[in-house]
Amino acid sequence: MQTLNRKNFPGAQYPTRIIQFGEGNFLRAFIDWQIDLLNAHSDLAAGVTVVRPIDRQVDYTLNHQDGLYTALIRGLNAQGEVVSEPRLIRSINREIQPYRQFDEFIALAQDAHIRFMFSNTTEAGIAFNADDRLEDRPARSFPGKVAQLLWARWQHFSGAADKGWIILPCELIDNNGDALRELVLRYAKCWQLPADFSAWVKQHNIFCNTLVDRIVPGYPAAEAEALFAELGYRDPMLVAGEVFYQFVIQGPQQVADELRLSALPLNVRLVEDIKPWKEQKVAILNGAHTAMVPVAWLSGLSTVGEAMNDNRIAHFIDAMLREEVIPTLDLPAEDLHRFADAVLGRFRNPFIRHQLSSIALNSMTKFRTRMLPQLLTGYQQNNRWPTRITFALAALLAYYRGERDGERYPLQDDARWLDRFATLWSQQAQGAISLPQLVATVLSDDQHWGSDLSEQPGLVEAVTQHLQNITAHGMRAALPQ
Repeated sequence: MQTLNRKNFPGAQYPTRIIQFGEGNFLRAFIDWQIDLLNAHSDLAAGVTVVRPIDRQVDYTLNHQDGLYTALIRGLNAQGEVVSEPRLIRSINREIQPYRQFDEFIALAQDAHIRFMFSNTTEAGIAFNADDRLEDRPARSFPGKVAQLLWARWQHFSGAADKGWIILPCELIDNNGDALRELVLRYAKCWQLPADFSAWVKQHNIFCNTLVDRIVPGYPAAEAEALFAELGYRDPMLVAGEVFYQFVIQGPQQVADELRLSALPLNVRLVEDIKPWKEQKVAILNGAHTAMVPVAWLSGLSTVGEAMNDNRIAHFIDAMLREEVIPTLDLPAEDLHRFADAVLGRFRNPFIRHQLSSIALNSMTKFRTRMLPQLLTGYQQNNRWPTRITFALAALLAYYRGERDGERYPLQDDARWLDRFATLWSQQAQGAISLPQLVATVLSDDQHWGSDLSEQPGLVEAVTQHLQNITAHGMRAALPQ
């Protein structure tokens, strides 16, 4: 079987125009996959140099394959058909380790052709490290490394206005571009760099806030040998991703123009305000997950796919999204329903076995951030509590009893909530408190919810009614029609 490299598989190669912090599965199945498509269908002609942001010795890197790897995109398409499409990705030229190749790292700043920077250093990556110094080789933090590169570029090109970069961080934090820019400027101040440099960073570099969305399971180890046989070559860097993807960029039209986005109908949106798109993803995709977990788990199911193959639970989730979540969001209804269609299709992806137990982590916080806004807005809009969202909240309280079919299961949340639920359900079982008292106690925790929800008219009663049905008749029998 052939080895994957550019000698055995010759083809297009492009000059480096992109620096990418992060070599992980997500960026390779998302950003580099899209760049490869744009290279093939436009004159973007942008190669990628990958910078490993963490000092970690690895035995096998993209350099062993001359930057080549396979992206395997599979799942259900818009017509509900199963698809599996491998693509040989040629957009990456090489990867470098700045802790061992610092001079090559800084040389990137002196390359006039480089125009873009992408990153995914995890949610913890965009953070300040007070111990970072300009003289470090390199700075430990990701923003510190970016500050070093921009400083070197400003010096090399004498602060030229046309040598700034378009910077698109993909870390899953709010206003990621703004956050990264402010940390770069903070380093500039701490390192006592000239005011002219800070002005150049602000005026001639475009830091975009972004929202990224694609499920990337990564390397399909169990199927690897069979896939290699189909491909005709071995590829230890192969990465699998779902069919759906969405890239929302808050930035000027210049960003779309320079990325040649008009050349191909990619699911990339350039917007003036990213907030409604963030709310759409959190409420519909993440909210559906959060509502599904306790309902499906206490109905005896274990995965998202099993839940979506259960007609009653699938109908519950669909109706909740269509009738209770979407009316609370601030985007055109047609776009929201299209996104919901895509989400429900993604949940049915036969290639992804998403365990409910893994989604259940910290469900109390997830409900607060993902579903509470829709719960409260729904009440304000209709003067009644949305039936299915209140049922999902009751199901969540039942889930924290920690028992299914007479067997205990592990719960994962803050110790404060675990201890509290253990006490409350024990007291309820002993008759020391009633179900309405249990519900009121949970909802009155203003430290968690941001306000005392037990004071909301009729909410305790609505949740209690659902919880009584669940405990008396079981989850499946209690499900609203």
